[in-house]
Amino acid sequence: MNAILKERREQVLIAGNGQPAAMACEKPSAAGSVSQRACVFCGSRVVLYPISDALHLVHGPIGCAAYTWDIRGSLSSGRQLHRMSFCTDMRENEIIHGGEKKLYNALCELITRYKPNGAFVYATCIAGLIGDDIDAVCKRVAHEFAISVLPVHSEGFKGSKKDGYRAACDALDTLIGSGPTGDVSPFSINILGDFNLAGETWMIREYYRRMGVEVVSVCTGDGRIEEIKRAHGARLNVVQCSGSMKHLAKRMRERFGIPSIQVSYFGIEDTAKALYDVADFFKNPNISRRTQELVAAETKAVMSRIKEIRTQTQGKRAAIYVGGAFKAFSLVKALRMLGMKTAVVGSQTGTPEDYDVLKSICDPGTIIVDDSNPRELASFIIEKNVDLFIGGVKERPMAYKLGIGFVDHNHERKIALAGFKGMLNFCEEVAATVLSPVWNLVPRRKGKTDEPPSP
Repeated sequence: MNAILKERREQVLIAGNGQPAAMACEKPSAAGSVSQRACVFCGSRVVLYPISDALHLVHGPIGCAAYTWDIRGSLSSGRQLHRMSFCTDMRENEIIHGGEKKLYNALCELITRYKPNGAFVYATCIAGLIGDDIDAVCKRVAHEFAISVLPVHSEGFKGSKKDGYRAACDALDTLIGSGPTGDVSPFSINILGDFNLAGETWMIREYYRRMGVEVVSVCTGDGRIEEIKRAHGARLNVVQCSGSMKHLAKRMRERFGIPSIQVSYFGIEDTAKALYDVADFFKNPNISRRTQELVAAETKAVMSRIKEIRTQTQGKRAAIYVGGAFKAFSLVKALRMLGMKTAVVGSQTGTPEDYDVLKSICDPGTIIVDDSNPRELASFIIEKNVDLFIGGVKERPMAYKLGIGFVDHNHERKIALAGFKGMLNFCEEVAATVLSPVWNLVPRRKGKTDEPPSP
């Protein structure tokens, strides 16, 4: 615990040691902590990026577009326009004289060439600092081409990645409500916060189809502009990634009276609960029966193998560091199903309520951390002598340098981890990682002391 900066001591606690459950969070990263958080622009981009029939234009320097290109493993069943990175490439001339003309010309050229069903224009730091009126440009182009052209006010200096989620929700909010809803089923939902990583949205959609529930739209995995326009016709919003979509669910309740529930599709326990919660909402006997049959069949198909894996992973220790805390809840439960203990757990965007939940479900002695940095994480991992690190692309090099197995749970991954089959995929990957004989060759396993890497 010596690696914690003085300014961050209130953002780390240990479960079961009598500390108050409330933890300082949702605050700017401490200077010098090398925060794992990203900027507002990045947050908005990762939320809206999976809408595959829309044009995504970054109004800023080329580096902003390069940083966020193809950063989600989001698959599309149709157009692949979202995988192209367009940018106005603002330079000295635009910074001095303004970039509105260049933005207008870029939109006209791209819409003419690619004929998208809609467009998102992302304001970056430079556009915000020089005062470009992207709203006016978007309104003009929308009128001329008769498509939705939506400004995304995601200037990076306004906050962190979490603020970018809100900017993305604000853009979606202007789109929802403009489409017809006459043919929407009375048993219908929107899925908010699933991004079709490795095709996971398709798996979840299939579950609901088998239950007899219509999915009107997904925000934003394999998303379509026309589907999102009619999202207000659904009877229920099912929110998976609460950090990114809670604001949109709140706005849809205010505007259209649509209630929402919070779910997770990671792990057998949470996936089953998500499906049952939707069935309970509709109170339809046929939907309830189909849901029970689905959960029973899917659980039976994977449990024998998971129990077999558990005999090999029992007693192993893991560290978790992910973006949203709700994801961490499911990971703690999933590891427990494998007989593994969570020794360290943290998130980039958790709330005080999230950390209350983590403290209640974690074993005594578990280190719980908000907005950590590599130096801290490395020291915690060594202190707890973990066998596995579950995190994102930024944590992978650190884990391997420390001689620790790593499982990718970030949004670039190519393996589906949602649903029942996804849980089996996760268990297989965990077992292949922690049981690899290569870890017996690292100094940590030979009784030598590893030092945390320099920040």
